[in-house]
Amino acid sequence: MKHLHVDRARRLRVGQTEAEQKLWHHLRNRQMQGWRFRRQHEMDRYIADFVCPDAGLIVELDGSQHGEQVIYDETRTRKLEAMGYRVLRFWDNDVLTNIEGVLEASLEALASPAPHPNPLPGGERGQGSRET
Repeated sequence: MKHLHVDRARRLRVGQTEAEQKLWHHLRNRQMQGWRFRRQHEMDRYIADFVCPDAGLIVELDGSQHGEQVIYDETRTRKLEAMGYRVLRFWDNDVLTNIEGVLEASLEALASPAPHPNPLPGGERGQGSRET
């Protein structure tokens, strides 16, 4: 099963959308204040568009198809957050028409600590739980 996700991630990297290409141009090679991003990265059963593991940040780009899969996206976001990641979502059009705003919001998220995965059984959180 794992190799299927890896193969799919590779195909997604090759077939990036225009918005993904534009954002990757700004994220690659540690251009965001030295933060390292990965693109089309496998995260459990999901593939995240862009991930900065050290900052616990995922940046997702949504095209028009995402308007029809809101519940799936919300569930996916909750699961990724439960893994200790903060998820930022932008519309493709935002990247294409306002890349500066997308980069600024991403830098703000990189500057603040990410939530940590819950090590306690049963979904309970100890002291220092993440902010809401």
